[in-house]
Amino acid sequence: MDNEGTRQKLVVTGGAGYIGSVCTARLLEAGHEVTVVDDLSTGHRDAVPDDARFIEGDAAEVASTLLADGFDGVLHFAAKSLVGESMQDPSGYWHGNVLTSLRLLDAMRANGTPKLVFSSTAATYGEPKETPIAESAPAEPTNTYGATKLAIDHAITSYARAHGLAAVSLRYFNVAGAYGRYGERHTTETHLIPIVLQVATGDRAQVQIYGDDYPTPDGTAVRDYIHVVDLADAHLLALANAAAGEHTIYNLGNGTGFSVRQVIDACREVTGHEIPAVVAQRRAGDPAVLVASSERAQAELGWKPERADLTGIVADAWKFAQR
Repeated sequence: MDNEGTRQKLVVTGGAGYIGSVCTARLLEAGHEVTVVDDLSTGHRDAVPDDARFIEGDAAEVASTLLADGFDGVLHFAAKSLVGESMQDPSGYWHGNVLTSLRLLDAMRANGTPKLVFSSTAATYGEPKETPIAESAPAEPTNTYGATKLAIDHAITSYARAHGLAAVSLRYFNVAGAYGRYGERHTTETHLIPIVLQVATGDRAQVQIYGDDYPTPDGTAVRDYIHVVDLADAHLLALANAAAGEHTIYNLGNGTGFSVRQVIDACREVTGHEIPAVVAQRRAGDPAVLVASSERAQAELGWKPERADLTGIVADAWKFAQR
């Protein structure tokens, strides 16, 4: 994308992870100076772009001294993000997500760091009453992960009002695809596209479809998928548009959504693999449709998904999976 404004000195927390690494690459391409902070608990050292400075450590602990060097902003991706794990280990999520973010906010305030872009989640909405989900929808998270992200959003609002912080939170569902050497490789994989592709690579025997009796066109659950590069570019636009004393929240989505069967079919088409699929029982709490509206982001940030084609998203992910 085009260079958004003047060169800025930025910190990316969680920049060795999937989304953080792609965002760091796009920031560098836009001419910014980037320092990545990551404890490598789930990230990978070789995912940090070569032109970024890298510091291994806890985001909040490092920020307290790092930000004294004078930075223009922070893009905060570092977080624990497994829904199931969050329900079994709530303490780890409240401490790892909320307390870390509060300490980061305090470090930013102490050092006069003016801008924050926060990687939030549409899980803050829980089970929506209407789809596509707009920012005005009630925030009623149904899991600890979503609850911690919502708590951080509330804290950011308070800091923006009290201390003049310029902040933007971006809420999104399923991020997919890859960007060259930067892609998805989680130790515990919970995302549908990489799970389906693991069948094609021979790492899984089959993929499970959790429920085929939903009130959707093909009976399987419909979800929002957004290309990781489109998502990264939204972070650059958010950084450029953040206003002092304001905390703005934007949902990011493709606006339509794809069913589980559509995703599997796209993976079959791209890989040429038959990809066996078996139907299993629905998982408790899985809504039929989860799709985010990005109308506000399009109107106010000038953002729109440029890579919304499902086959293209899968093709990029497949190239990365074969690396």
